[in-house]
Amino acid sequence: MIELSLSEIAALTGGTLHGADARVSGPAVIDSRLAGPGALFVALPGERVDGHDFAAAAMASGAAGVLGARPLPGVPVVVAGPSDDVHRVDDVVGALGRLARGVLERLPRTTVIGITGSSGKTSTKDLIAHVLAEAGSVVAPEGSLNNEIGHPLTVLRADEDTRFLVLEKSARGVGHIAYLTRIAPPDIGVVLNVGTAHLGEFGSREAVARAKGELVEALEPAGAAVLNADDPLVRAMAARTAGRVVLFGRSPDADVRAEEEDFDADGRARFTLVAPQGRARVELRLHGAHAVANALAAAAAALQAGMALDDVAAALSRAVPVSRWRMEVDRRADGLTVVNDAYNANPESMRAALDALSAMSGGRRTYAVLGHMAELGPSSVAEHEKIGQHAARSGVTGLIAVGPAAAPLLKGAEQVGTWNGECVQVDDVGTAVAVLGDRLGPGDVVLVKGSRVAGLERVARALLTDAPAEAEA
Repeated sequence: MIELSLSEIAALTGGTLHGADARVSGPAVIDSRLAGPGALFVALPGERVDGHDFAAAAMASGAAGVLGARPLPGVPVVVAGPSDDVHRVDDVVGALGRLARGVLERLPRTTVIGITGSSGKTSTKDLIAHVLAEAGSVVAPEGSLNNEIGHPLTVLRADEDTRFLVLEKSARGVGHIAYLTRIAPPDIGVVLNVGTAHLGEFGSREAVARAKGELVEALEPAGAAVLNADDPLVRAMAARTAGRVVLFGRSPDADVRAEEEDFDADGRARFTLVAPQGRARVELRLHGAHAVANALAAAAAALQAGMALDDVAAALSRAVPVSRWRMEVDRRADGLTVVNDAYNANPESMRAALDALSAMSGGRRTYAVLGHMAELGPSSVAEHEKIGQHAARSGVTGLIAVGPAAAPLLKGAEQVGTWNGECVQVDDVGTAVAVLGDRLGPGDVVLVKGSRVAGLERVARALLTDAPAEAEA
């Protein structure tokens, strides 16, 4: 974060300073345990925990001051003014966003890349950050800090040396991404896909598209909208932006596309990257066909940011997974391969992970350990049955559904008459591990995937505990 006085922070946020002025030279934090010398402690009110109760601890650790909702005795506090946005949770969160916007306005050399989509945001964010690091200093969120709190906290990590700011933008409803773009107006906006994730909140894919398209609506004429040519709802967003449109994908008319695509024995893609700048060979170290689309999006964004094609292709070929539990591939000493993709799940990412499992099989036995997909609303049962059908058609040896909400996966699999695999329903993670222990042998491949609330990363951890695990290159 750039250095600011508390009085400057009050001016940027529309708040009022109570107490002595001081210089903020450290990061903005919402956890008092992370407060160090010169930090700004953001005291977020909550239903169970009130950040104001920890302000004194933050100050004792060296924080310069607090951004909060009320004055505190003996503590310099910038008290947030009333929120002016209908999507704000509270005034402190609104002030945090205004502070981030004010800081970014003082960084004219920083190029902002915004990313949204129903699936693949975090993996693509990691790829874009990795590639752009070849051209300059990059700030990007750790994991998937992509809401009204994590987004401005990431922006506030930028300083005068930051060349690229790479940001995820999530939405729980119409208007949320528009709000995030007001905090950090994008120079390049990347829309990956419009899927069925969060249908319970949005109601339809068309409503999801309306929300995701808010990213490219925020672009100025000098900006670039990087759109998935293979997704009709994303391609249609070209009519909603003032920026230049760059299409990526496998479609023959995509500006940035993959040709001569094939896969190695572990399901890692090799392809020729084709763009207006020329052609270059890419050999990904990431698993699954869906990694190609993410790589193309990253390439298109990096090219729009001014990088050379050969440099982009070389950087993509060096990229490895960064964020946890997203297609992490580990191999046990006995040859068992565990694919941990347990961070989250929706129908699109489930199908992609199952396709990756199939590509990695190479004649080996494959097991899919799947939890339920949350936030699908009335379509939940039907969507789970479809994924069960997809698993059966992909030829898995066994399908283990974890938790009662995942039961429709088995019904779907059993509807595929040509499949002769095994279906097992278990109630919890411990039982899933026990069931697998009775079935797995050396050389088998196991995929573990479910929504975050399912906690299936514990299955992957247990499978790798009995023998030393080696991270795959």
